[in-house]
Formats: sequence, C-alpha cells, structure tokens
Amino acid sequence: MSTHDATRARFAATADRIAALQERRAGELAARVGEFVPVSGEERALDAGAGTGALAFALAPLVREVVAVELVPEQIERGRAKAPPNVSFVEGDAAKLDFERASFDLAGTLRTLHHVPRPELVIAELTRVTRSGGLLLVVDQIAPTDPLAALDLNRFERARDPSHTRALADVDLRQLFEANSLVLLKAEFVRESRELDPYLDLAGCEGKAREQAKSLAPPDYTAELGWYLLRRP
Repeated sequence: MSTHDATRARFAATADRIAALQERRAGELAARVGEFVPVSGEERALDAGAGTGALAFALAPLVREVVAVELVPEQIERGRAKAPPNVSFVEGDAAKLDFERASFDLAGTLRTLHHVPRPELVIAELTRVTRSGGLLLVVDQIAPTDPLAALDLNRFERARDPSHTRALADVDLRQLFEANSLVLLKAEFVRESRELDPYLDLAGCEGKAREQAKSLAPPDYTAELGWYLLRRP
C-alpha cells in the first residue's frame, strides 16, 4: 500500500473521531494561533493538509479568506459541514498544490508533515504559493535529537498509524526552512501529554496492531510540538 493509500484509508476510517477531537481543541487552538500569527485581517490564507479544518477554522476569524486543501474526501465532507462562510475546501495534495506562485499572504500546515513521504516538497510548495513578504506557519510533532530515541518514537508511531512516515527533529525542519530561504521569525515548543488508549483509538489501531503499538509505546508518552512562524523574503 502506498503512503497516499495508507493516508486515505486511515483518515477516511477515523474522520468522525478527528472531527470530534478538533471540536474539543478548537478554543485552545484558536487562542494560540491568534497569539502566534500576526495578521491584518485582509489576508488570503492557505491550510495545506487541512484534515477536517482545524487550522482553517482557527484562522477564519482573523483573515479575509481561507482555502483548505485536503487529500481525503471524507475529511473534506466533515470540514465543509462545519465551515464558516470564508473557508472553502478543495481536494488536493499538499506536496503538489494546484495554485499559482504567490497566491497567498499566509500559508500554513498543522500536524501534516509526519504523514507525507517527502516533507521537503510540502515546505517548497508552501513557499512557492506564498507572496514575497508573506508568512508561513508550520506546526508538527518534533522528534528527539537523539537518533536512537527518534527511531523508537517513529517505530511506535508507525505501529499505531500506518500513515505516519517520520517525525522530524527541530534541526531537520530548520534545514528545510533554510533550503527555501525562509526567515524564521519565532519558534515555540509545546509539550502534549497523550493517554495511550485514546491515542490508539484516534488512529483506529486495533487487534494485533494495537498490541504491537502498546509494546513499543514510550512510558508516560508526552509528545513535543514545534510551532514555527516564517517569512518569505
């Protein structure tokens, strides 16, 4: 099964659970986005790898328009059902965006990079479609700097969720930003405690796969999320 097929299968099967979790987190996410991203209110924004619209909905009160690009039709359907008037969903691949260069004032992606085979393409595409002087917001799970610890983390995450490719370390993400000549304006790191059984449920991890994932799970699992705000020169 290809990575795209694994992603479609996993998120199609769990779209309702993801939408429910998004609703529970919506207030917290909106507050953090509002504090982290400086906007004027006139921006045209992009949410790439939008899922059911978590980032798009957090941005919607802050900007003029949000375009949410998502690969999985089931997630698009649930996102459209809840979308405010200035948010539109389109089916597409975050690594190959169907937009002209410099189409957006702000481009973001939330918890997406560890689900794509080539995250460097996603960063390159976000850069391409952002105008000069525009902003990029990248939020994703961060792997430990220790390569053995990172290997253990990614082994567990893949056992839990076949659509997981690789969580990148902070240094890896910064190299991707530098490769695209992006200027890092600020970075913040957030610890996120994850109760194991609900976390496995969220991915639809059952049967033997669940047993394997539990055997690989870090004790008292706490994930680290990196928040990066960047400017395209």
